[in-house]
Amino acid sequence: MTTDLETRAAAARPGAPRRAAPALLGYAAVRALGLVVLALWSEARGTSAYTLLTARWDSLWYTRVAELGYGYEVRLPNGDVHSNLAFFPLLPWLERLAAAVSPLSYADGGFVVSLLASLAAAWGIFAVADHLYGPRAGVCAVLLWAVLPVGIVQSMAYSESLFTALAAWALYAVLTGRWVTAGLLAGLAGLTRPVGLAVVAAVWAAGAAAFLRERAGSSFVGDGSAVPAGGARGDGHAGPPPDAPRTGAPYGAPQQPHSPGVRLRRAAGMLLAPLGAAGYVLWVGARTGDGPLGYLEVQAGWRNGFDGGYAFARFVAGRFTSFPSALAGVALIAGVALVVWLYVLCVRRRQPLPLLVYAGTVTALALCASSYFGSKPRLLMPAFPLLLPLALVLARARTRLLAAGLGAAAAASAAYGAFWLNGSGPP
Repeated sequence: MTTDLETRAAAARPGAPRRAAPALLGYAAVRALGLVVLALWSEARGTSAYTLLTARWDSLWYTRVAELGYGYEVRLPNGDVHSNLAFFPLLPWLERLAAAVSPLSYADGGFVVSLLASLAAAWGIFAVADHLYGPRAGVCAVLLWAVLPVGIVQSMAYSESLFTALAAWALYAVLTGRWVTAGLLAGLAGLTRPVGLAVVAAVWAAGAAAFLRERAGSSFVGDGSAVPAGGARGDGHAGPPPDAPRTGAPYGAPQQPHSPGVRLRRAAGMLLAPLGAAGYVLWVGARTGDGPLGYLEVQAGWRNGFDGGYAFARFVAGRFTSFPSALAGVALIAGVALVVWLYVLCVRRRQPLPLLVYAGTVTALALCASSYFGSKPRLLMPAFPLLLPLALVLARARTRLLAAGLGAAAAASAAYGAFWLNGSGPP
C-alpha cells in the first residue's frame, strides 16, 4: 500500500522533469507546427500572424489593462457597455512585469507568458494523468490537449493557457496532499478567469470529502486497482486498465486521518482557494459602486450571464431554419453530445472527485452561459480531465498507429487554427 509520504516523495523525485520530457517535446512540436502553418497561411493572405496572436480580440483588452489599468470602456449604439473590468488581472500583471524587466512590449509579454504557461499547462496535465494512470497515458493526454481544434489559442496572448496551468497544478497538488499549494494555485486561478470558481470548487469538494471520511473514521485507500509505476499491467499488456486510477490515499489524505497538522493544512488550503476570485469581484463591486454583485453588472454589459443554456439552445435551434445552416446545427448538437459523453465516461471510470468537480464546473459554465457562442470551444479547453478517457484508449494503441493518428490530428488542428484566426477568430 502506498502511503501519502511515499506518494509525495515519488512525486518530488529529481527525475520528474525528465519523466515529463516526452510529453513536453511532443507538445512543443505540435504547437510549433501550428505556428508555422499560421505564419504561412497569414503570409498568403497578406495578414500578420503575430498580430493575430497578440493584438486582436481579447488580447487587446488585456494589453490595455496592462498599460493603462482599469477604467476603460466602450459604449455601443445598442446601449451595451463593454468595460475592461470584465477581464481578470493576473495576465495583465504578468504582461506589465515582463515589460518592466525586459525590452518587450505588453503584447510581446503576453505572448511570452502564454508560451511559457502553455508548457506549464502541458506539464501539469501530464503530472495529473501520470499520477493516476502512468506516463504513457500522461503523454497521450498532453498531445490530445495540444491537437484540439482550437489549440492555437494556447499560443495566443489569452488567459486560457495560464489558467489551465494553474488549474492542472492545483489539481495535482490536491491529489498529492499539498493543500496549501493547492489553495495558493486556486487563488491565482481565481485571479485569471471567472471560471477560477471551478478550481475553488474542486479544492473545497476534495477537502470536504476528506473531512467527512475522517469523521466517519474510515482509513483511506484509492478507488480501483493498483497500477504499478510506469503504467505496466499485471496481465502483461502496456498501459493501465481503462478504469483503474492508481491505488493510494485519495486527495493526499493521510493514513492516520486525524493528524492535526494535515487537517490544519487542508483547512488553510480551503481558506486560501477562493481569495483571488473573491478579492477581485469585491474590488470591482467597490469600484463600480454596485456592491458584491457589481461584477455581474459588468458582465451583463457584455451580454454574459448564466441562463442554464437557454440562449445557447435557442442559438442551436436557429441553425435549423435553412438547409445549409442546419448542418451547423447538427454539428453543434454532436459536439455537445460528445462533451457530455466524455464527462459520463469520466464518472463511470471513477476519476477522483476533484477532477470530476473541476471538469463538470468548467463544462457547465461554458455550455450554460449566455456569452458569445463562437467562444464556447475555447472556454471548454481548460476542461482537460475530459480527455483522460480518450488518453487511456490511445495509451493501449501501438506506437506507430498512435503516432500516425496524432500526427494527422496535429496537421488538421494546425490548418483549422490558421483558417480560424484568419477568419472569425476566437472572441
